[in-house]
Amino acid sequence: MRWAIAETGDGGARLCPLDQNGHPAGPVLEEPSLVEAVRTRPEVERWVWRSTAEIYRALWAAGVWVERCYDVQAAESLLIGYEEGQSGQARSLAAGWARLHDLTVPPDAPVRVAETQPSLFESGPVPLPPGIDEFTALLAVYAGQLARTAATEHPERMRLLLAAESAGMLVAVEMGQLGIPWRADVHRELLDSMLGERFPGGSEPRRLAELAEEVSRAFGTGVRVRPDLPADIIRAFGRAGIELSSTRKWELQQIDHPAIAPLLAYKSLYRLYTAHGWSWLEQWVHGGRFRPEYLPGGTVSGRWTTNGGGALQIPKIVRRAIRADPGWSLVVADADQMEPRILAAISRDRGLMEAAGRGEDLYADLAARGFGGDRARAKIALLGAIYGQTSGDALTHLASLRRRYPAAVAYVDDAARAGAEGRLVRTWLGRTCTPLSVALDDTDAPTDTRADSAARARGRFTRNFVVQGSAADWALLVLAGIRHAIRDLRAELVFFQHDEVIVHCPTEEAAAVAAAIATAADTAGRIAFGHTPVRFPFTTAVVQCYGDAK
Repeated sequence: MRWAIAETGDGGARLCPLDQNGHPAGPVLEEPSLVEAVRTRPEVERWVWRSTAEIYRALWAAGVWVERCYDVQAAESLLIGYEEGQSGQARSLAAGWARLHDLTVPPDAPVRVAETQPSLFESGPVPLPPGIDEFTALLAVYAGQLARTAATEHPERMRLLLAAESAGMLVAVEMGQLGIPWRADVHRELLDSMLGERFPGGSEPRRLAELAEEVSRAFGTGVRVRPDLPADIIRAFGRAGIELSSTRKWELQQIDHPAIAPLLAYKSLYRLYTAHGWSWLEQWVHGGRFRPEYLPGGTVSGRWTTNGGGALQIPKIVRRAIRADPGWSLVVADADQMEPRILAAISRDRGLMEAAGRGEDLYADLAARGFGGDRARAKIALLGAIYGQTSGDALTHLASLRRRYPAAVAYVDDAARAGAEGRLVRTWLGRTCTPLSVALDDTDAPTDTRADSAARARGRFTRNFVVQGSAADWALLVLAGIRHAIRDLRAELVFFQHDEVIVHCPTEEAAAVAAAIATAADTAGRIAFGHTPVRFPFTTAVVQCYGDAK
């Protein structure tokens, strides 16, 4: 049973059951409380609403758990991307209404920068035209989206993608509200030991100041160099007769100069200081939890991003602060060789599918059957095919891979060719890659040369997009499976990053959680790609500290 529900602006709601075409299948009801309207209807299998991020947050805070939903805003983003090959287009309910009626599409509201405390002036939804209420627009846009979905090349796959994206939205809200267990005292001890004491007035901590002084001394007496300013570093090396194009680590490591060691040490500690230092800790960690705001589908490939906090870029050293509560454990699970396995499933290459269904180490299996037992060569070849590495050893190994697994290599070759030619490229379920824009005004190169270069760049991107994007779609189904599997446990799904999940649970539930993750992965593979020999194993560790999982 599927119901539509919309807020009325006074805490209440309008709602009704829907038929298979998205039209009302019963009377439209008025309820004084949106929360109670949902709470008192546990029989509803899926709620259709404007935005999970906005509506479910209030429901979750009130203790209401929703099994499934359909997020009209998320669906609009995927459908307009599919139809027009454009990401970042307006996706609000008002935008969907405007497209349905051939009106000017209003822009989305500016993205609010996430804060640790809720704002008193949260921006509401984009206004609808005068005389059009939210519930009326919701019904019309949803019915239109069902029709648009039916018109896609693979409607069942697109329906699955929309359901998976909506499930990801539910997970994102719950993870953001639960937060990652975080020991602020451990974090502070780590900062104190690595950076030294802080000085008043906002000056750099002691260790950074010492390294900055070492860098300056390396260039001569009386020279003052700011290692946090790339232009300063490049000028200093230029005066020493060393030309640099950047201050990237790999370029600095090629230089023999006494400033290099303290400079590299400074850069590493400076990143820690600015990205996860004391200020970050004070802003983001409260009540023993770090609660970022996750943005599912934040990239073209479907990978998630966050709105502030940098939850998806936590350095290994800082992971020491992520610790389970007393009596609890962290179940940390990494998908093994996810992208090669996804390639096997979507390409339908018989040989690669069989290899991906045997054993835990796909690269070792490939090596034993075609690369003279050399695992490194097999890995270079397979990743070269996915990422478009076509020079040096990668080219030689790719030729060998092409002979043994022609359908797999042809799949990514076709994606690269379509991308280079400016055609739309889609994941297995239908997420669509945006054509890359060509900035022709920023260079003096001939236009045709720049266009060729941009075409090749897009081809390299789409080669990986079909694999990475399909992996992101599969991962959404994994999350949905885990979420449902642990519903009756005390376990909490608290972190997700591309191919890794963390579940925080009472230690006695850890074995059940690990089994649930493994089952969810294989089930997601069958749902997304059908019955294939491909297995999707996870390496799972049960630890007290996230830093011990690697």
